[in-house]
Amino acid sequence: MIDIRISRRLPGFTLDASFASDSGITALFGRSGSGKTTLINTISGLARPDDGAITVNGVCLFDRERGIDVAVQKRRIGYVFQDGRLFPHLTVRANLRYGYELIAAHERQIAFDKVVNLLGLEALLERRPANLSGGEKQRVAIGRALLASPRLLLMDEPLAALDQARKSEVLKYIARLHREISVPIVYVSHSVEEVVQLAETVVLMADGRVVASGPVAQVMGRTDLRARGAEFEGGTVIEVRMVAYDAAYEIGRAHV
Repeated sequence: MIDIRISRRLPGFTLDASFASDSGITALFGRSGSGKTTLINTISGLARPDDGAITVNGVCLFDRERGIDVAVQKRRIGYVFQDGRLFPHLTVRANLRYGYELIAAHERQIAFDKVVNLLGLEALLERRPANLSGGEKQRVAIGRALLASPRLLLMDEPLAALDQARKSEVLKYIARLHREISVPIVYVSHSVEEVVQLAETVVLMADGRVVASGPVAQVMGRTDLRARGAEFEGGTVIEVRMVAYDAAYEIGRAHV
């Protein structure tokens, strides 16, 4: 359960955001400049709110009135940035084990081999970042964050620097993580496609405010939000059930 009620004043911009979510993946969605990254920086502890409270899985990380402000390194929050930020002089294995070794053995919640398997990193372990594709680097960055046994994983537009093929590659791994591990994820994006594919709950932001939050299909289907400054691509979400698949059609296409 994530419960956020914070405000932060910056020159020319004020963040005043409140939402709660108990979903596996919660998407922060909105155009550039809406306050998404500022919000997750306050959750991680990289930025300090002026007021409010932050609670993750029953643990209070910040509460101005009660004088609580847990240090960044003690919050147990994983953070995946747009560019991966791997250590260039270390192999993939050493990058993955960096956070893993900082956690006492009895506190480790996720096994090293399980993360390697989930993210398909077996063949990459002895390589260095310079010899990885963009998608591979992001998968390693996600694995490194997970192996620090976080209580929450923050992802700040982790696919923004990738081409469409690499985006599709990494998306399937993030979806797999959601199904097989219990760490909640807050996923920042301004892509409708990513939000629809990954998230159960969406928090729609505009001008530093949360203008709507709830199940993805409900929020993304609202037509009144444009009038409140929440601009996003047109579209809708339709839930379907596949009842049959014509394999002959695919075989025919392959021979055209």
